[in-house]
Amino acid sequence: MKKLAIRKLLLYTFSTLLFLVLVLAVHIYMVYRPKITPDTRVMARIDIKQAITQDDASKISAFMAHEKGVDHYLVNPEGRIVIFTFAPIKNSGNQIVNDFKANFSYKVERFMPSAENLKHSCPVAASSFTYKIYKAISQII
Repeated sequence: MKKLAIRKLLLYTFSTLLFLVLVLAVHIYMVYRPKITPDTRVMARIDIKQAITQDDASKISAFMAHEKGVDHYLVNPEGRIVIFTFAPIKNSGNQIVNDFKANFSYKVERFMPSAENLKHSCPVAASSFTYKIYKAISQII
């Protein structure tokens, strides 16, 4: 009789612990999942593969000012880059780059950071315990 009670207690304890771990895993997954809201802004960069003048930079600025979803931009003619922020609900980075290519005859490409760059980009997130749990859970799911 005593063994049966101990078995039931262990079974209930294990079941409860398993349920709580499952709830924690779902919670971490839901919290870390990116949410796109109307206030979300994404930063992107266009690399221009040829030299541009200040007049070209002014034309690019005028184009970016009228591009749908772009709310801030910076054109650096010396560095040959265009950095901009946009609302992903209104437009996508790839669409903005395609519109840029269609309006200008420059050789351009959108800068996309490599996995190695992303790995070293935010030391807090990569080293946090909850982020490591999230990565483990997302690989399982």
